[in-house]
Amino acid sequence: MREFLKRSWATIDLDAIGRNIAAVRARLAPGCRLMAVVKADAYGHGDRFVATAMARAGVDWFGVSNIDEAVSLRRHGICHPTLIFGPTPVQMAGLLSRYNITQMIPSLEYARSLQEIAQASEDVLEVHIKLDTGMSRLGFLAYGEDLNRSLDEIGEIAKMPNLSITGTFTHFAVADEDDPESVAFTKLQFQRFQEALSQLEERGIPTGIRHCCNSAGVINYPEMHLDMVRPGVILYGLSPSADCQGRMPLSPAMSLYSTLTLVKTVAAGTTLSYGRIFTAPHKMRVGTVSIGYADGFERNLSGKAKVLIRGKFAPVIGRVCMDQLMVDLTDIPDAQELDLVTVVGQDGENAISFDDFAAQSDTVNYEKICLVGKRVPRVYRKGGMDIGVAEYLKKDFDL
Repeated sequence: MREFLKRSWATIDLDAIGRNIAAVRARLAPGCRLMAVVKADAYGHGDRFVATAMARAGVDWFGVSNIDEAVSLRRHGICHPTLIFGPTPVQMAGLLSRYNITQMIPSLEYARSLQEIAQASEDVLEVHIKLDTGMSRLGFLAYGEDLNRSLDEIGEIAKMPNLSITGTFTHFAVADEDDPESVAFTKLQFQRFQEALSQLEERGIPTGIRHCCNSAGVINYPEMHLDMVRPGVILYGLSPSADCQGRMPLSPAMSLYSTLTLVKTVAAGTTLSYGRIFTAPHKMRVGTVSIGYADGFERNLSGKAKVLIRGKFAPVIGRVCMDQLMVDLTDIPDAQELDLVTVVGQDGENAISFDDFAAQSDTVNYEKICLVGKRVPRVYRKGGMDIGVAEYLKKDFDL
């Protein structure tokens, strides 16, 4: 494996991803398909290596956000059925046919535009109809006084010669929340989805593969799995929410590391970093770590977060910079330059999880893994060995 810049880097445990896929499979009824969601560069883990590992682990479909992400999978040799969750600009519709990609349809107007383009090029595009059952983001309104109009519009799409409906889906808004109101709303969404499917079938309109369960739906609502589930964050070993914590075995795949680049002693009264927001209360040892907000260690963590050095917690002091931050080494007297710094992961008996990291920023683990910067190499491990590295700034890969 090629050497990489050991400034800050992430390790991705592909065996952990395999275990998470197996844990999802164990919850599914025979015949229920598994769509692995790999949008946002596989949630920041790197789509090429991760999708390849997922394909080998036996997933059935892939889900992505946009046409560029779908084409990226194809160019990396992933030939599995792939669904785009967002609209593809109609001028790029030729890529759907060229790469055999399934497109989500959120409205009649969009379907008409796509049909016109597909007809002109004599292509037949596979599509999944998106029903809005309460997320209020994308899709045909599938409840109340709008339902019949939506059914009529989907019926019109079913007659379009260059669009083939091969699936119908919706998306849950609060399946990860346990309070009675959220549970009731998720059940209402499912009821609306089932009613719309039933009425489509009564009209002779194909529904194809029926799917609605995201990661939280996989965990909390087995009766709603239907023909396919769409797990995302749980495949990477993270829980969708605190309410879902501990409900299925998960193995976090990503750890994040950096390097202690400088150790020095400063006098009492010394101010540190931009804004001089930290003043040394006494003579103290300070370490500089080569990670900053351009790498995903956000500026709002200044004075809040901790890292691990030699198995001990080191508080972040002063303002986090674009490329570096500083830590208090008072309780780690043996810390030396070039020591490994664990930002997220296990070091001895202590650990920092992405949930811990997210809580310090008042956000969610999803966001933190997606924010790990592109100049941070991803190092892939399998069987306890490093097998490859993705370095985005070098724009190439090495197996």
